[in-house]
Amino acid sequence: MEEVTLRERVTADFNNVVEFLKDLVRIPAVSSLPEHASDMQVSAEYIVKNLEAAGATARIVTVTDSKTGLVSRPAILAEKSGPAGAPTVLLYAHHDVQPTGDLDKWDSDPFEPVERDGRLYGRGASDDGAGVATHLGMLRAWGDKLPVNVKIFIEGEEEVGSPTFNAFLEQNREFLQADVIIVTDSGNWDVHQPALTTGLRGVLSVDVNVKTLDHAVHSGAFGGVTVDALTCLCRLLATLHNQKGSVAVPGLVTKTVADVDYPEDDLRKQMGAVAGLELTGTGDLASRLWTQPAISVIGIDAPSVANSSNTIIPQAKARISMRIAPGQDPQKAAQALSDYLVANAPFGAEVSVECLETGPAYAANLDSPVLALMHGALTDAFGVKSVNIGQGGSIPFIATFQEFFPAAEVLVTGVEDPYTNAHSENESQDIADLQGAVLAESLLLGRLAKDANTPQN
Repeated sequence: MEEVTLRERVTADFNNVVEFLKDLVRIPAVSSLPEHASDMQVSAEYIVKNLEAAGATARIVTVTDSKTGLVSRPAILAEKSGPAGAPTVLLYAHHDVQPTGDLDKWDSDPFEPVERDGRLYGRGASDDGAGVATHLGMLRAWGDKLPVNVKIFIEGEEEVGSPTFNAFLEQNREFLQADVIIVTDSGNWDVHQPALTTGLRGVLSVDVNVKTLDHAVHSGAFGGVTVDALTCLCRLLATLHNQKGSVAVPGLVTKTVADVDYPEDDLRKQMGAVAGLELTGTGDLASRLWTQPAISVIGIDAPSVANSSNTIIPQAKARISMRIAPGQDPQKAAQALSDYLVANAPFGAEVSVECLETGPAYAANLDSPVLALMHGALTDAFGVKSVNIGQGGSIPFIATFQEFFPAAEVLVTGVEDPYTNAHSENESQDIADLQGAVLAESLLLGRLAKDANTPQN
């Protein structure tokens, strides 16, 4: 099919894609709440129905993790064949959504889609209903002329951490084998500015415990010769950043230059910075968010103010969350953090560290011909040059895809933007950008087929 015709087909059918997305939003597929288990099933059945109408063979699948006994929420597996010998492309998205949060902060019913100023509002309108709609729109555009073999995996528990993801891949490994994997669960650089996510920070968390005494003692009797464990903990935590606010733990992977300029005013607005707040760290702002490590103290166990007394606290604990840059081994980063905390124990306090979890970072192959094809398709679909971006958050299952399918090229894309409000109130999707995403994915599949049939020198 000529690309001009493909564009025309995407345009002609796009209103139907939007209506599909609206109906999907109306299904409260909240995976974290047991009372919505039946809605998860309804959502899966609705997607299967529409994929089959687009010519795919689709089914609902659940798995049981033999290690944990967990049973997955309903996922969808689908396939549609192209020419014999053509490349196989696996398309990923998820159909579960976050809870609504405070309903009073929504301008409209979260599960009744509303169009305002070129955006579609509703829970899951973007994250990740738009990803599902992108894949469906592509199948509808190609019709019976699909140039590659397509497999589709629509997950049902991404919003609860994909607890059975490894088991799902293990039990469906043969079906999911592909040459290219497209994960449609990320975002663009800006509204109408397409991007590929080529780097994701990894994540790890540790508990650090500081002990100074084997029991609490009277602060009047012993204050002045020893410092309480909470103060020691605070002094230790304060060493984790240098005077400029950069992570002080040595030996970690860091890159201070980014491919795009992140406007400081936009950043301050997006994170709700108080007036006069100084931004921490050094290097490009985007690099501080995407390609440098970051440390946050996310919890402290110590007596509350209400339960305080005039005693010297003998023990205190904090939980530390650390984001690691692409290219960083998470186990080595956890060891570096642990070694640093123990080595910097104040006043000879006893410091112990327990690593709770590690999630790997992701770095794309920037020299990949497939990545170049995707950038070209995005640029042509949006009419604006596509750029490489990172994400400060982590999507550990991207690395899991790489582990299970090492020969496949993984592309991370999506249709969110800085105004999407994913996971928050008034989530929305730019409608024009959704059409651009459908067209870009459609163009890419045609170009992948053409590239595969082009003799190589």
